[in-house]
Amino acid sequence: MNVGERHYRTIWLSDDGRSVDIIDQRWLPHDFRVETIGTVSGIATAIRDMWVRGAPLIGVTAAYGVALQMADDPSDEALDAVWETLHETRPTAINLRWALDEMRRFLKPLPKEQRAEAAYRRASEIADEDVALNRAIGENGLAVIKAIAARKQPGETVNILTHCNAGWLATVDYGTATAPIYLATEAGIPVHVYVDETRPRNQGAQLTAWEMAGHGVPHTLIVDNAGGHLMQRGAIDMVIVGTDRTTADGDVCNKIGTYLKALAAADNDVPFYVALPSPTIDWTVHDGLKEIPIEQRSADEVSLVWGKTAGGEIAQVRISPEATPAANPAFDVTPARLVTGLITERGIAKASREGLKAMFPERA
Repeated sequence: MNVGERHYRTIWLSDDGRSVDIIDQRWLPHDFRVETIGTVSGIATAIRDMWVRGAPLIGVTAAYGVALQMADDPSDEALDAVWETLHETRPTAINLRWALDEMRRFLKPLPKEQRAEAAYRRASEIADEDVALNRAIGENGLAVIKAIAARKQPGETVNILTHCNAGWLATVDYGTATAPIYLATEAGIPVHVYVDETRPRNQGAQLTAWEMAGHGVPHTLIVDNAGGHLMQRGAIDMVIVGTDRTTADGDVCNKIGTYLKALAAADNDVPFYVALPSPTIDWTVHDGLKEIPIEQRSADEVSLVWGKTAGGEIAQVRISPEATPAANPAFDVTPARLVTGLITERGIAKASREGLKAMFPERA
């Protein structure tokens, strides 16, 4: 996607051919910063502290982390160690483990002297594959938006509700949940996106809204709890969200608050779609509530918020009493029964074991 007049991905190889450059998302929407990372510890920090975030982007970043390690030490011991170091940074997002497994599987049979070059090549391929997957998700999701538009009066707006950020900032490019929106806008279909703020890190308010504004998509920021009200009033035609891990039976683990949106959608007969590339499916897990680990993040993310002051300074302020403890589960699980469909790169699958196996028969 473009920032100003320049096209950016969220991560790319630096000019030195070794380090990687990332868009440091901690400062958006107030400041656009590019950070260069040249060490495995730097990659781990960027993932853990959410300089980069979103399951697909986390996976690609981890792949480049393995490449950095191979450039320093291509031994089997170093390959296993970097897998452990990076895997523990974000336990919920399955793309992280998928990318680390893929890099280790690809590199282990190779002679050590070939591993560094091969690692960078494979990491770059994974990044390119992510872009292609997201573009395909966009095409398949576009068909859903077109079908809704066809039921409306000519020129009438399709109103879409999002949660968190499943945009190009969460991937390498295009995004998952946003890809159909971008393609619909480019196709001339009138859409309007209701962007909920997505506490506690406000990734909707800070990231999705920034993306929508940059791409010229009509949008309105709402508080998290306004979604159900809008659905009751008939103001929402569809909900589309991303996911950090989806089980083989179709349960969806996504940013905390997704489950409540799905409940409201079900109660108001609003279609609830989840957009995901196939590496986000965890074929080893079936019951999302029992088997998916839910990351517990720092209480500071709840008690403190970042913003821009009237004087133009980016500052952090406390919004709760210092003596008040806070809990911060980062994700929740939406049962498959509440999901209208899973928008994948191959098409729209029913959120069930049978539906996913039909879409991906090689995993059956």
